[in-house]
Amino acid sequence: MAMDGDALAATALLLRDSLHRSQSVTQSVMSILGSFDARLSGLESAMRPTQLRTHSYRTVHHNIDKTLKAAQAILTRFDVSRQVETKILKGPREDLGGYVAAVDEIKRNIEFFTYNRSFKNDDAALTHARTLLSKAMEKLNGELKLVLSQHGKPVEPARLLESLPKTAPAHHDNSTPDAPATTNDAVVLPMLLPPRIVPQLHDIAERMIGSGHHQQCLKTYRDARASVLEQSLRKLGVEKLTREDVQKLQWEVLEGKIGNWIQHMRAAVKLLFAAEWKLCNQVFDGLDPYREACFADITQNSFSVLSSTGEAIARSKKSPEKLFVLLDMFETMHDLLPEMKTMFAGETSASVRDAAAGLTQKLAQTARDTFDDFLDAVEKDATKTAVQDGTVHPLTSYVINYVKFLFDYQITLRQLFDEEDKDVSSSRLAAATSKIMVVLQNNLDSKAKQYKDPALTHIFLMNNIHYMVKSVRRSEAKDLLGDDWIQRHRRIVQQHAQAYQRTAWGKLLQYLSGQGLSSSSGGSGMSTGGAPDGTSSGISRAVLKERFKNFNILFEELHQRQSQWTIPDAELRDAVRLAVAEVLLPAYRSFIKRYSAILENGKNTQRYIKYTADDLDRLLGELFEGKTRGGPGSGGGSGGGERR
Repeated sequence: MAMDGDALAATALLLRDSLHRSQSVTQSVMSILGSFDARLSGLESAMRPTQLRTHSYRTVHHNIDKTLKAAQAILTRFDVSRQVETKILKGPREDLGGYVAAVDEIKRNIEFFTYNRSFKNDDAALTHARTLLSKAMEKLNGELKLVLSQHGKPVEPARLLESLPKTAPAHHDNSTPDAPATTNDAVVLPMLLPPRIVPQLHDIAERMIGSGHHQQCLKTYRDARASVLEQSLRKLGVEKLTREDVQKLQWEVLEGKIGNWIQHMRAAVKLLFAAEWKLCNQVFDGLDPYREACFADITQNSFSVLSSTGEAIARSKKSPEKLFVLLDMFETMHDLLPEMKTMFAGETSASVRDAAAGLTQKLAQTARDTFDDFLDAVEKDATKTAVQDGTVHPLTSYVINYVKFLFDYQITLRQLFDEEDKDVSSSRLAAATSKIMVVLQNNLDSKAKQYKDPALTHIFLMNNIHYMVKSVRRSEAKDLLGDDWIQRHRRIVQQHAQAYQRTAWGKLLQYLSGQGLSSSSGGSGMSTGGAPDGTSSGISRAVLKERFKNFNILFEELHQRQSQWTIPDAELRDAVRLAVAEVLLPAYRSFIKRYSAILENGKNTQRYIKYTADDLDRLLGELFEGKTRGGPGSGGGSGGGERR
């Protein structure tokens, strides 16, 4: 153990000696380094002036190099100005491509001198470049005007009419619910300018608008194209009518002008406006919003002329016959409106778009008002002059034809009332048709009271209601009004036919009755001999003669009067004649058979028995022909055989 302690002590002593030596070495090194630091500081102080001079030399060199490069760029720009100035002043007539390239160089010069104004001559150079650009814009504007005037010609009417899509009128409700309003032929737009010219116009417009001369460019283009468009429409026959102009026109003339207006509006929108829109899209491609504004300016006046005429027609005095041309006009605008909303979609063309929508709405409202006025007119029609022959009244044929035309416009009426549901639209049309029929029938009842002859009253109502029923059965109104309506009104026709028969022929048939022929006392006027069967026993010959005389007189009056009456429908006329014959002829035969023998033994038998049954049958066949003729008695009886 003692030995271990001694070893540790010796080791500790050794370590202490080593530490002392290390500290001594460290102090020596630090002393050496300190002397080095002092000498380096002195060296650095000695080198600083040299370093400053070197940095200054480098900065000067850099600035000189930069200035030389700037001067070179300026000289290059000056050189460009000199090179393009001659071309700019000469104009673009011979070389439009080179001219627009020169304009681009001038614009680059302006941009350069605007942002590089280090030299005193820069302002002068900038002013010179701007002057050149201004002159270039004048030259380009002149070229634009020249190109448009040389190549922009109005479209001939024949070309427009050939290109106008043929319509399969939308108002006809075909078996296919969604049948298109037009044929599937693609619309061929008229070529307004040669295709090779369009890129040149685009280059000019792009430079002028890019140089801040958009107003000048748009005005030149707009004035040229608007003028050509208006010339095309004038050659087509477009005219501007005021409300006063419309009011002065006869209906036939106005109807023709409305037909022209429809054709002109379709040609304008589908062909001319569409072609201008396409051309604007090409010339001002990538130059929004100027493309849209320019198109709106070009077409605004032309559309205004067309729309103002449409407005004048819509605002003119309403009359029933105008309903269908108003529906045609509404249908046209309704068909064109989606195309116009596409072409005039932006804010700058909102006025044209809104005018088109407004005209469509105005036409719709006027058509609705005209339809309501038609109902009122039918209800209040107070024609004092009755049809003398009891035939179909003009009001009846007018109203029925009106209804038939309405059914040709089912799709248009659905659009008019803004009803997409076909069932709802049909129900509404059925209600309107039923109302028209009720109003018409009430008016006819009122007109029938003008006749003094009750029989003619029934003929008149029979004729008119039969015409209504027959017309409904042969038209689409049958599906809406239904079989019940038809059967109910057929019964009304039969009732009037029966009432006519009773009223007109009842008294005549009384003369063929045996009542009142016998006499209570004998005398020379009595028949002394009776028929074998005793049927003529006690018959007064004088009374019988009076009976035959009265029969003849009344029959002749009825024949003469009713021959002037008219039943225009052949089938109905034959039916009424037959119904009279089936009652009158058997009664007449029976009367003749029973009583003719009493008169045959006397004088002037034919004076009383003037007609055979066949004569009466023939004369009944002359009724309701609407002819004025003498009474049947003027020719006497034929003496022919009886009807069997």
